[in-house]
Amino acid sequence: MSLHRADHIGSLLRPKKLREAFRNLKGDALRAAQDEAVREVVRLQQDCGLQVITDGEFRRVSYWEKFVRLTKGLEVRDADFTFHDAEGHESKFTAPYVSGKVSRSQPITLDEFGFGNTKITMPAPSTMHFYRFTDWGSAYDKAEAFFRDLGKVYQAEMADLAKAGCKYVQIDEVAVAILCDPAARAKVRAKGEDPDRLVDLYIDALNEAVKGKPAGMTVGVHVCRGNYKGMYLSEGGYDSVAEKFFGRTNVDHFLLEFDTPRAGGFAPLRFVPKSKGVVLGLVSSKTPQLEQKDLLRRRTEEAAAYLPLDRLAISPQCGFASTMGGNPVTEADERAKLKLCVDAARTIWGN
Repeated sequence: MSLHRADHIGSLLRPKKLREAFRNLKGDALRAAQDEAVREVVRLQQDCGLQVITDGEFRRVSYWEKFVRLTKGLEVRDADFTFHDAEGHESKFTAPYVSGKVSRSQPITLDEFGFGNTKITMPAPSTMHFYRFTDWGSAYDKAEAFFRDLGKVYQAEMADLAKAGCKYVQIDEVAVAILCDPAARAKVRAKGEDPDRLVDLYIDALNEAVKGKPAGMTVGVHVCRGNYKGMYLSEGGYDSVAEKFFGRTNVDHFLLEFDTPRAGGFAPLRFVPKSKGVVLGLVSSKTPQLEQKDLLRRRTEEAAAYLPLDRLAISPQCGFASTMGGNPVTEADERAKLKLCVDAARTIWGN
């Protein structure tokens, strides 16, 4: 188990200049604008004292867009779910669709490594299935066969990343979190599917993706309830999936959302095996209000009742910009929250 006491989920606010570059530039000119923005955001993270550094996902329109665009056999259609907020506002979104046999014809995230960053993120295999689970694809008779082919894409990608020197990969899992929500589970059942079968299917898909993981590479799974301009997809604690998900998923640690009451309590952490750690997502990336360091310390101590302190770390609950538009926070808010994670970790663990 290898944990950095202060982690973060990966995506960071795209500066205005970069958003404009995506709209107006192509080819080498766009790449140069991305390179400049990545160097700046790497410095931001270093200035905050973080040891976990990403490129902010600055070469992507959304957390899964580039993976889908560069993987053969995938395209984009409307999703079966909607984002919503506490006031009941809803927003539709798009999702991957399997239109052909899936394969990797070129590296997907390899060009994102090597600018001083230490972690690369990828969407979970379930991303390519769950958002359209009643009509997810036409190229395979069974989802299991699809996930076997998709798993080879991840395996090859991680092998290339390891050769380049990357030692930390994070896989972003949203479907399993949605399947903790009683309302979402009821919707799945109403459409003729068994939510528990899907949880098992997605655990198997994750394990297929990380099969043969390169020696020396740490893999963490971020379990997310959706993140779009401050909105979310689901609510509910991890209780209904904790035992099988934590016990059966073959990764090194989990990055879990615990920023609001809708994420539930810490009791499900009792199912995390002794060989694995948990990064507590205690800082909200969705709102500008800055959490108090003492609150983070108290909540970490509460979690330590179920998992020893030396197997815990802290982070924001999700990225700051899972899509190009980003959450309703400023770069100053983002910087303050990242630095808070570092300062709180030093207070809690003394390093």
